[in-house]
Amino acid sequence: MSEAGSKNPQEAAKAEAKAAKKERRQVNTGTQVAVGERQSEKGYVPRFKQRYNEKIRADLMKKFGYTNAMQVPKINKVVLNIGAGEAASDSKKIQQAVNDLTAIAGQKAVMTRAKKAIAQFKIRENLAIGAKVTLRGDVMYEFLDRLITMALPRVRDFRGVNPKSFDGRGNYAMGMKEHVVFLEIDYDKTETVWGMDIVVNTSAKTDEEAKALLEGFQFPFTTN
Repeated sequence: MSEAGSKNPQEAAKAEAKAAKKERRQVNTGTQVAVGERQSEKGYVPRFKQRYNEKIRADLMKKFGYTNAMQVPKINKVVLNIGAGEAASDSKKIQQAVNDLTAIAGQKAVMTRAKKAIAQFKIRENLAIGAKVTLRGDVMYEFLDRLITMALPRVRDFRGVNPKSFDGRGNYAMGMKEHVVFLEIDYDKTETVWGMDIVVNTSAKTDEEAKALLEGFQFPFTTN
């Protein structure tokens, strides 16, 4: 007779309860450690966030004559998108796009799906055709820092970004032909090179204010 069969129902129930209690204790301990690690990082402030709080905000108030700090425009969010419609029939390539965008953003990306079918492109409704991610807060500032100081200078024949790509409501959009300019992507292990769209959403009322805000973050706008 096995050891489990030799135990009466009461002993078996006690053993299960003891095991469950031990498992809960381990989970709780792990949670406490994770919380402690996050608390130890609370003092960290991203470089671009600190720059906004200490310099850009004051410069904008002086330039546009704001009377209240709440009037000063700020960056609300950054949206990244990879379109992979040509790989729609290959789920592995779509997953690669999601994984690459997750590595670039530092935050989990999600698949984008077709809203309607397009027969000539062999696109079915709800078919995965790309990846996107929306960044806010510290993760957003970290991404902008890496974009401006490391990724854009690695673009081939880079001469700056278009200063006319504002939408009239304070939002800026730009495209990148190759996502491999980000250091998070290993070119030798990348099967497909994707193009990327980057949209910076701000609280600015005009394009002039939005441009001044992004110039404070040293966006390399072209001058001609």
